[in-house]
Amino acid sequence: MKKWKYLMVTSMATSALLLGACGADQKASNSSSETSTSAQSEEQLQGKVAGDGSSTVSPIMEAIVEEYAATQPKVQVSVGVSGTGGGFEKFINGETDFSNASRPVKEEEAAKLKEKGIDYTEFEIAYDGISIVVNKDNDWIEDVTVKELEEIWVDNGKKKKWSDINKDWPDEEIKFYSPGTDSGTYDYFVNDVLEEQQLDKSATLSEDDNVLVTGVESDKNAIGYFGFAYYEANKDKLKVVKIDGVEPTHDTIQSGDYTPLSRPLFVYANNKALEEPAMYNFMEYALENAGAMAESVGYVKSPDNVYEEDKKKLEEFKK
Repeated sequence: MKKWKYLMVTSMATSALLLGACGADQKASNSSSETSTSAQSEEQLQGKVAGDGSSTVSPIMEAIVEEYAATQPKVQVSVGVSGTGGGFEKFINGETDFSNASRPVKEEEAAKLKEKGIDYTEFEIAYDGISIVVNKDNDWIEDVTVKELEEIWVDNGKKKKWSDINKDWPDEEIKFYSPGTDSGTYDYFVNDVLEEQQLDKSATLSEDDNVLVTGVESDKNAIGYFGFAYYEANKDKLKVVKIDGVEPTHDTIQSGDYTPLSRPLFVYANNKALEEPAMYNFMEYALENAGAMAESVGYVKSPDNVYEEDKKKLEEFKK
Protein backbone atom coordinates (compact mmCIF):
# COMPACT_ATOMS: atom_id res chain seq x y z
CA MET A 1 0.00 0.00 0.00
CA LYS A 2 1.32 3.44 -0.89
CA LYS A 3 2.30 5.64 2.03
CA TRP A 4 -0.17 8.38 1.18
CA LYS A 5 -2.99 5.85 1.03
CA TYR A 6 -1.84 4.45 4.36
CA LEU A 7 -2.00 7.92 5.88
CA MET A 8 -5.53 8.44 4.62
CA VAL A 9 -6.68 5.15 6.15
CA THR A 10 -4.90 5.93 9.42
CA SER A 11 -6.41 9.41 9.50
CA MET A 12 -9.91 8.07 8.89
CA ALA A 13 -9.56 5.44 11.61
CA THR A 14 -8.24 8.02 14.10
CA SER A 15 -11.09 10.38 13.28
CA ALA A 16 -13.67 7.66 13.80
CA LEU A 17 -12.31 6.81 17.25
CA LEU A 18 -12.27 10.44 18.32
CA LEU A 19 -15.79 11.02 17.10
CA GLY A 20 -17.05 7.96 18.95
CA ALA A 21 -15.39 8.99 22.20
CA CYS A 22 -16.51 12.63 22.06
CA GLY A 23 -19.97 12.31 20.64
CA ALA A 24 -18.88 13.50 17.20
CA ASP A 25 -18.87 17.14 18.26
CA GLN A 26 -17.21 19.78 16.06
CA LYS A 27 -14.28 20.29 18.43
CA ALA A 28 -13.25 16.64 18.23
CA SER A 29 -13.56 16.69 14.43
CA ASN A 30 -11.28 19.72 14.17
CA SER A 31 -8.76 18.07 16.47
CA SER A 32 -8.77 14.94 14.31
CA SER A 33 -8.23 17.01 11.16
CA GLU A 34 -5.25 18.78 12.69
CA THR A 35 -3.75 15.44 13.76
CA SER A 36 -4.15 14.06 10.20
CA THR A 37 -2.54 17.12 8.63
CA SER A 38 0.40 16.87 11.03
CA ALA A 39 0.89 13.16 10.27
CA GLN A 40 0.86 13.77 6.53
CA SER A 41 3.32 16.62 6.91
CA GLU A 42 5.73 14.33 8.79
CA GLU A 43 5.61 11.83 5.93
CA GLN A 44 6.53 14.41 3.27
CA LEU A 45 10.10 13.79 2.12
CA GLN A 46 12.68 16.18 0.78
CA GLY A 47 15.63 15.49 -1.46
CA LYS A 48 16.95 15.16 -4.98
CA VAL A 49 17.07 12.04 -7.15
CA ALA A 50 18.91 11.98 -10.48
CA GLY A 51 18.70 9.47 -13.32
CA ASP A 52 19.73 9.18 -16.96
CA GLY A 53 19.95 6.64 -19.74
CA SER A 54 17.81 4.92 -22.35
CA SER A 55 15.51 6.87 -24.65
CA THR A 56 13.41 3.71 -24.91
CA VAL A 57 12.83 3.58 -21.15
CA SER A 58 12.35 7.35 -20.97
CA PRO A 59 8.57 7.47 -21.67
CA ILE A 60 7.91 5.03 -18.82
CA MET A 61 10.15 6.86 -16.38
CA GLU A 62 8.82 10.29 -17.35
CA ALA A 63 5.27 9.09 -16.64
CA ILE A 64 6.36 7.69 -13.27
CA VAL A 65 8.16 10.91 -12.33
CA GLU A 66 5.15 13.04 -13.25
CA GLU A 67 2.78 10.97 -11.11
CA TYR A 68 5.27 10.68 -8.25
CA ALA A 69 5.53 14.46 -7.99
CA ALA A 70 1.91 14.56 -6.80
CA THR A 71 2.71 12.26 -3.86
CA GLN A 72 6.07 13.74 -2.86
CA PRO A 73 6.23 17.30 -4.25
CA LYS A 74 9.38 18.16 -2.26
CA VAL A 75 11.43 15.38 -3.83
CA GLN A 76 13.02 16.66 -7.05
CA VAL A 77 13.51 13.84 -9.58
CA SER A 78 15.42 14.62 -12.78
CA VAL A 79 15.83 12.18 -15.68
CA GLY A 80 18.18 12.73 -18.62
CA VAL A 81 18.21 10.87 -21.94
CA SER A 82 21.80 10.13 -22.93
CA GLY A 83 21.13 6.63 -24.24
CA THR A 84 21.84 3.43 -22.34
CA GLY A 85 25.61 3.69 -22.81
CA GLY A 86 25.71 7.38 -21.97
CA GLY A 87 23.55 6.77 -18.93
CA PHE A 88 25.90 4.06 -17.65
CA GLU A 89 28.86 6.43 -18.09
CA LYS A 90 27.20 8.93 -15.76
CA PHE A 91 26.22 6.13 -13.38
CA ILE A 92 29.84 4.93 -13.27
CA ASN A 93 31.03 8.48 -12.60
CA GLY A 94 28.66 8.77 -9.66
CA GLU A 95 26.61 11.52 -11.31
CA THR A 96 23.29 9.67 -11.05
CA ASP A 97 21.33 7.59 -8.55
CA PHE A 98 19.78 5.34 -11.19
CA SER A 99 20.34 4.45 -14.83
CA ASN A 100 17.65 3.48 -17.34
CA ALA A 101 18.75 0.74 -19.75
CA SER A 102 17.28 -1.10 -22.72
CA ARG A 103 19.88 -3.85 -22.36
CA PRO A 104 21.69 -5.54 -19.47
CA VAL A 105 24.83 -3.88 -18.10
CA LYS A 106 27.92 -4.90 -20.10
CA GLU A 107 30.83 -6.76 -18.49
CA GLU A 108 33.15 -3.81 -19.00
CA GLU A 109 30.61 -1.44 -17.44
CA ALA A 110 30.17 -3.76 -14.47
CA ALA A 111 33.96 -3.90 -14.07
CA LYS A 112 34.21 -0.10 -14.03
CA LEU A 113 31.42 0.13 -11.45
CA LYS A 114 33.27 -2.38 -9.26
CA GLU A 115 36.48 -0.41 -9.71
CA LYS A 116 34.69 2.75 -8.53
CA GLY A 117 33.22 0.89 -5.57
CA ILE A 118 29.65 1.34 -6.79
CA ASP A 119 27.33 -1.51 -5.87
CA TYR A 120 24.05 -1.61 -7.76
CA THR A 121 20.79 -3.49 -8.13
CA GLU A 122 19.06 -4.38 -11.40
CA PHE A 123 15.28 -3.98 -11.66
CA GLU A 124 13.27 -5.15 -14.68
CA ILE A 125 10.39 -2.74 -15.33
CA ALA A 126 8.81 -3.66 -18.69
CA TYR A 127 9.10 -5.40 -22.06
CA ASP A 128 9.64 -3.86 -25.48
CA GLY A 129 9.61 -5.04 -29.07
CA ILE A 130 12.02 -3.28 -31.44
CA SER A 131 9.92 -2.15 -34.40
CA ILE A 132 11.25 -2.12 -37.97
CA VAL A 133 9.59 0.73 -39.86
CA VAL A 134 9.52 2.02 -43.43
CA ASN A 135 7.91 4.94 -45.22
CA LYS A 136 4.11 4.91 -45.62
CA ASP A 137 4.53 4.95 -49.42
CA ASN A 138 6.70 1.83 -49.40
CA ASP A 139 4.46 -0.70 -51.20
CA TRP A 140 7.01 -3.48 -51.77
CA ILE A 141 7.92 -4.59 -48.27
CA GLU A 142 5.39 -6.11 -45.87
CA ASP A 143 7.19 -9.01 -44.25
CA VAL A 144 10.87 -10.00 -44.03
CA THR A 145 12.72 -12.95 -42.60
CA VAL A 146 15.44 -12.48 -39.98
CA LYS A 147 17.94 -13.44 -42.70
CA GLU A 148 16.61 -10.73 -45.04
CA LEU A 149 16.74 -8.26 -42.15
CA GLU A 150 20.44 -9.06 -41.77
CA GLU A 151 21.02 -8.65 -45.52
CA ILE A 152 19.36 -5.25 -45.42
CA TRP A 153 21.21 -3.91 -42.40
CA VAL A 154 24.65 -5.55 -42.41
CA ASP A 155 27.34 -3.45 -44.07
CA ASN A 156 28.77 -4.93 -47.29
CA GLY A 157 31.19 -2.13 -48.14
CA LYS A 158 29.08 -0.52 -50.87
CA LYS A 159 25.85 1.36 -51.40
CA LYS A 160 22.95 -1.01 -51.12
CA LYS A 161 19.75 -1.06 -53.19
CA TRP A 162 16.44 -2.68 -52.40
CA SER A 163 16.87 -4.82 -55.52
CA ASP A 164 20.07 -6.26 -54.02
CA ILE A 165 17.91 -7.94 -51.40
CA ASN A 166 15.02 -8.97 -53.65
CA LYS A 167 15.05 -8.57 -57.43
CA ASP A 168 11.36 -7.65 -57.36
CA TRP A 169 12.08 -4.64 -55.16
CA PRO A 170 12.97 -1.18 -56.57
CA ASP A 171 16.40 -0.41 -58.00
CA GLU A 172 16.74 2.41 -55.47
CA GLU A 173 19.32 3.04 -52.76
CA ILE A 174 18.24 2.14 -49.20
CA LYS A 175 18.46 4.94 -46.67
CA PHE A 176 19.08 3.77 -43.11
CA TYR A 177 18.05 5.37 -39.81
CA SER A 178 19.31 3.84 -36.59
CA PRO A 179 19.64 4.71 -32.90
CA GLY A 180 23.13 5.93 -32.01
CA THR A 181 25.95 3.81 -30.64
CA ASP A 182 25.22 4.93 -27.06
CA SER A 183 21.74 3.43 -27.38
CA GLY A 184 20.89 0.09 -25.80
CA THR A 185 18.51 -0.46 -28.73
CA TYR A 186 21.49 -0.17 -31.12
CA ASP A 187 23.48 -2.63 -28.99
CA TYR A 188 20.63 -5.14 -28.85
CA PHE A 189 19.94 -4.87 -32.58
CA VAL A 190 23.58 -5.32 -33.58
CA ASN A 191 24.45 -7.99 -31.02
CA ASP A 192 21.28 -10.09 -30.91
CA VAL A 193 19.69 -9.55 -34.31
CA LEU A 194 22.70 -8.94 -36.58
CA GLU A 195 24.83 -11.31 -34.47
CA GLU A 196 27.57 -8.72 -33.90
CA GLN A 197 28.03 -7.93 -37.60
CA GLN A 198 28.74 -4.32 -38.69
CA LEU A 199 25.60 -2.24 -39.18
CA ASP A 200 25.55 -0.41 -42.53
CA LYS A 201 28.00 2.48 -42.21
CA SER A 202 25.85 4.81 -44.29
CA ALA A 203 23.13 4.83 -41.63
CA THR A 204 22.07 8.10 -40.03
CA LEU A 205 22.56 7.59 -36.29
CA SER A 206 20.76 9.53 -33.56
CA GLU A 207 20.03 9.12 -29.86
CA ASP A 208 16.80 11.05 -30.50
CA ASP A 209 14.11 8.66 -31.74
CA ASN A 210 12.13 11.60 -33.11
CA VAL A 211 14.96 12.24 -35.59
CA LEU A 212 14.62 8.65 -36.79
CA VAL A 213 10.84 8.99 -37.15
CA THR A 214 11.22 12.17 -39.21
CA GLY A 215 13.92 10.62 -41.40
CA VAL A 216 11.86 7.56 -42.32
CA GLU A 217 8.69 9.59 -42.72
CA SER A 218 10.33 11.92 -45.26
CA ASP A 219 12.00 9.34 -47.55
CA LYS A 220 10.21 6.60 -49.52
CA ASN A 221 13.37 4.47 -49.56
CA ALA A 222 14.11 4.76 -45.85
CA ILE A 223 14.08 2.07 -43.19
CA GLY A 224 14.62 2.44 -39.45
CA TYR A 225 14.08 0.83 -36.07
CA PHE A 226 13.31 1.88 -32.49
CA GLY A 227 11.19 0.94 -29.47
CA PHE A 228 7.57 -0.19 -29.85
CA ALA A 229 6.15 2.84 -28.01
CA TYR A 230 7.68 5.22 -30.56
CA TYR A 231 6.09 3.26 -33.40
CA GLU A 232 2.74 3.27 -31.59
CA ALA A 233 2.97 7.04 -31.14
CA ASN A 234 3.79 7.55 -34.84
CA LYS A 235 1.97 4.73 -36.61
CA ASP A 236 -0.11 7.20 -38.60
CA LYS A 237 3.17 8.40 -40.18
CA LEU A 238 5.01 5.10 -40.60
CA LYS A 239 4.52 1.52 -41.73
CA VAL A 240 5.70 -1.36 -39.56
CA VAL A 241 7.33 -4.43 -41.10
CA LYS A 242 6.46 -7.97 -39.98
CA ILE A 243 9.33 -10.29 -39.03
CA ASP A 244 8.83 -13.90 -40.14
CA GLY A 245 5.11 -13.16 -40.42
CA VAL A 246 4.76 -11.65 -36.94
CA GLU A 247 3.86 -8.01 -36.40
CA PRO A 248 4.94 -6.28 -33.18
CA THR A 249 1.85 -5.85 -31.01
CA HIS A 250 1.19 -5.86 -27.29
CA ASP A 251 0.16 -9.55 -27.46
CA THR A 252 3.03 -10.82 -29.65
CA ILE A 253 5.62 -9.02 -27.52
CA GLN A 254 4.08 -10.32 -24.29
CA SER A 255 3.82 -13.89 -25.59
CA GLY A 256 7.37 -13.92 -26.98
CA ASP A 257 6.14 -14.65 -30.52
CA TYR A 258 7.80 -11.49 -31.78
CA THR A 259 11.33 -12.82 -31.74
CA PRO A 260 14.25 -12.04 -31.76
CA LEU A 261 13.23 -8.39 -31.41
CA SER A 262 11.53 -8.56 -28.00
CA ARG A 263 13.64 -7.60 -24.99
CA PRO A 264 13.30 -6.55 -21.30
CA LEU A 265 13.86 -2.99 -20.07
CA PHE A 266 15.73 -2.15 -16.87
CA VAL A 267 16.51 0.40 -14.19
CA TYR A 268 19.84 0.07 -12.36
CA ALA A 269 19.94 1.71 -8.92
CA ASN A 270 22.95 2.72 -6.85
CA ASN A 271 22.73 0.72 -3.62
CA LYS A 272 24.13 3.52 -1.49
CA ALA A 273 21.57 5.93 -2.91
CA LEU A 274 18.79 3.45 -2.06
CA GLU A 275 19.66 3.92 1.61
CA GLU A 276 18.46 7.53 1.34
CA PRO A 277 14.72 7.95 2.16
CA ALA A 278 13.89 9.99 -0.96
CA MET A 279 15.58 7.58 -3.38
CA TYR A 280 14.09 4.53 -1.65
CA ASN A 281 10.62 6.06 -1.71
CA PHE A 282 10.92 6.96 -5.37
CA MET A 283 12.06 3.46 -6.38
CA GLU A 284 9.29 1.93 -4.28
CA TYR A 285 6.74 4.07 -6.12
CA ALA A 286 8.38 3.27 -9.48
CA LEU A 287 8.20 -0.49 -8.96
CA GLU A 288 4.60 -0.34 -7.72
CA ASN A 289 3.54 1.54 -10.84
CA ALA A 290 5.99 0.41 -13.54
CA GLY A 291 3.62 -2.12 -15.11
CA ALA A 292 0.68 0.27 -15.37
CA MET A 293 2.87 3.12 -16.62
CA ALA A 294 4.53 0.85 -19.21
CA GLU A 295 1.12 -0.12 -20.58
CA SER A 296 -0.09 3.50 -20.56
CA VAL A 297 2.79 4.68 -22.80
CA GLY A 298 2.65 1.76 -25.23
CA TYR A 299 4.98 -0.86 -23.78
CA VAL A 300 4.22 -4.24 -22.22
CA LYS A 301 4.25 -4.91 -18.46
CA SER A 302 6.53 -7.62 -17.16
CA PRO A 303 4.95 -10.64 -15.41
CA ASP A 304 3.68 -9.90 -11.89
CA ASN A 305 6.25 -12.23 -10.32
CA VAL A 306 9.03 -10.06 -11.80
CA TYR A 307 7.73 -7.00 -9.97
CA GLU A 308 7.36 -9.02 -6.77
CA GLU A 309 11.01 -10.08 -7.02
CA ASP A 310 11.98 -6.47 -7.70
CA LYS A 311 10.18 -5.34 -4.55
CA LYS A 312 11.90 -8.02 -2.47
CA LYS A 313 15.28 -6.81 -3.72
CA LEU A 314 14.35 -3.23 -2.86
CA GLU A 315 13.13 -4.11 0.65
CA GLU A 316 16.67 -5.13 1.58
CA PHE A 317 17.52 -1.42 1.67
CA LYS A 318 14.58 -0.40 3.84
CA LYS A 319 15.57 1.24 7.12
